Amino acid sequence: MQKAVKDYIRTIADFPHEGIMFRDVTTLFADARGFRMAVDQLLHPFAGERIDKVVGLEARGFILGGAIAHQLSVGFVPVRKKGKLPGRTISQDYQLEYGEAIMEVHDDALEAGERVLIVDDLLATGGTCEAGIRLVERLGGEVIGCAFVIDLPDLGGRARLDALGMRVHALCAFEGG
Repeated sequence: MQKAVKDYIRTIADFPHEGIMFRDVTTLFADARGFRMAVDQLLHPFAGERIDKVVGLEARGFILGGAIAHQLSVGFVPVRKKGKLPGRTISQDYQLEYGEAIMEVHDDALEAGERVLIVDDLLATGGTCEAGIRLVERLGGEVIGCAFVIDLPDLGGRARLDALGMRVHALCAFEGG
């Protein structure tokens, strides 16, 4: 029987805090077949559409986004935590479960009108992705979709992105948070 993407993901209990079931995609990335399957499946719903850039959200979104950009022969744009990019940036605040954070992108990372696919490993509350969407839009880009390996539907991220009119694609879901 062929494995599904979900079968490659390891669950680690009580990380980073007690009561959290951490969904670890490093086991997916370490397996050549699993990683290739994830990249292919993340792209599948967008086949035939014009994508000018892939935006990866820090940090595991860089791994996926880089592979997807390579497969599409398009550029890759990292959206990083505040203070990690060396050039001039624009920033966007967003809410975390316990506080807030800031994401940044270089101010010259996109041309107006470029069509962008946003990629990350996990969709939880949707706050990080929403910050990425806002940054892309502020640079004049058009987000054509948001692709994730894992959706945690109980945390409401998909509903949040749906409310923004985003096309959301996730390869698998895990109940709980």
